Amino acid sequence: MAEAGTGFLEQLKSCIVWSWTYLWTLWFFIMLFLVYILRVPLKINDNLTTVSMFLNTLTPKFYVALTGTSSLISGLILIFEWWYFRKYGTSFIEQVSVSHLRPLLGGVDNSAPSAASAAGGDADANRQSVSECKVWRNPLNLFRGAEYNRYTWVTGREPLTYYDMNLSAQDHQTFFTCDTDHLRPADAIMQKAWRERNPQARISAAHEALELNECATAYILLAEEEATTIVEAEKLFKQALKAGEGCYRRSQQLQHHGAQYEAQHRRDTNVLVYIKRRLAMCARKLGRTREAVKMMRDLMKEFPLLSMFNIHENLLEALLELQAYADVQAVLAKYDDISLPKSATICYTAALLKARAVSDKFSPEAASRRGLSTAEMNAVEAIHRAVEFNPHVPKYLLEMKSLILPPEHILKRGDSEAIAYAFFHLQHWKRVEGALNLLHCTWEGTFRMIPYPLEKGHLFYPYPICTETADRELLPSFHEVSVYPKKELPFFILFTAGLCSFTAMLALLTHQFPELMGVFAKAFLSTLFAPLNFVMEKVESILPSSLWHQLTRI
Repeated sequence: MAEAGTGFLEQLKSCIVWSWTYLWTLWFFIMLFLVYILRVPLKINDNLTTVSMFLNTLTPKFYVALTGTSSLISGLILIFEWWYFRKYGTSFIEQVSVSHLRPLLGGVDNSAPSAASAAGGDADANRQSVSECKVWRNPLNLFRGAEYNRYTWVTGREPLTYYDMNLSAQDHQTFFTCDTDHLRPADAIMQKAWRERNPQARISAAHEALELNECATAYILLAEEEATTIVEAEKLFKQALKAGEGCYRRSQQLQHHGAQYEAQHRRDTNVLVYIKRRLAMCARKLGRTREAVKMMRDLMKEFPLLSMFNIHENLLEALLELQAYADVQAVLAKYDDISLPKSATICYTAALLKARAVSDKFSPEAASRRGLSTAEMNAVEAIHRAVEFNPHVPKYLLEMKSLILPPEHILKRGDSEAIAYAFFHLQHWKRVEGALNLLHCTWEGTFRMIPYPLEKGHLFYPYPICTETADRELLPSFHEVSVYPKKELPFFILFTAGLCSFTAMLALLTHQFPELMGVFAKAFLSTLFAPLNFVMEKVESILPSSLWHQLTRI
């Protein structure tokens, strides 16, 4: 019974909604009919004659001013709409219409699901959005003091955004602190230091902690932010390694004595892995690449479960510098797996190795004549796979866009990841003869295979729609964020552009040829109202004159 009553109410509601649509239409026609009937008492014809006489007395200068003002107003609207679209990626007029006017006009989705299913769908959508736009720590992030700050001193620009540095502060608190830090004075000071926003206050806190004890995290902070060269940073990291190994050995013996000791051991493990990884990166930056490769391999063997640091990407870059392509292929065979998360480094390095086999002899003219060989087809497919994963990278590798310093965090498949990859790997593509030429000839063909509007992917999941917003938070304001797919111009921008151009043209023509434009205007208006006059004449001829007389007397 309850279901039958609910169904009846739904049908009644739909009938009322349907009837209101036609009642509004009926009301509109009734109003038109009444206005026509009462045209004599209301003296509509006399008023129209007066208006036409007034318009005939106006000079062409009035029409020039009218059309010029219309062109100016529409031009200002166009400029505002274009600025709003470039900044927020949507039309202001459309956004206001959807957000405010549509509810007032009764715009409701009739196919709304039930409350429970809607809540579940929203939760799934939120989870998908978070997973798609998860921000990752950049495995090859630079040193703040020795690299980012030097850029600021030279250019006067800040390469890091507040959002990026805030994420780093959260990472530091997660990796370098634990619940038992308040029991040790030096660690308690560093716990506050990682939360401090002022760099000088953080550095002062690190020195204060070192006065109390040999604190590994204090040395890490000084190496990252106070050291002005890589050599200084390496010395501080070596001191941090000595202190960190001692803490790790002590906590390793006590890790099974309780939850607090286990948390402390986990923190000491993170600290030790971070120090060794940064020491390997220092060796790589100072030209000791073989030493860096050995340190990275040893670190991956010692801590195989700590994949959150993505040390294999550091290893891939160092092996490419040594041109040890067989070792690079061995690393890819382990990490380029369908069950593991992908990255631009994985996909584009695999494409580089495939391209290396054929790029030195590749010629687009010869390939068009004889077709692609099996090896060339494999290389092209690898490039298409890489471009589908991150379509922003080729423009940086081909130097169609200028590079900036990579951020400390990246968004996979986004512009930030493309910058981070190209910043370190452009030299490796240049070293392989013909690789960039092969990329230039084939990368745009990827977009012909991806369905539009990206409702499904070809080799990967559909491209997420949230990358632009996250990249704008991660990348500095002076960088023009690469957007994929390119957004089409909203209707109102095109409409205001056409309106501005049309009214400006009318103003110019009216100023230059006032008499001729007057003739055209009268001809246009007479043509516009001709169908209406024809209908009125037919109505008057059909209805009896006595009926019209009685209606007009009413």
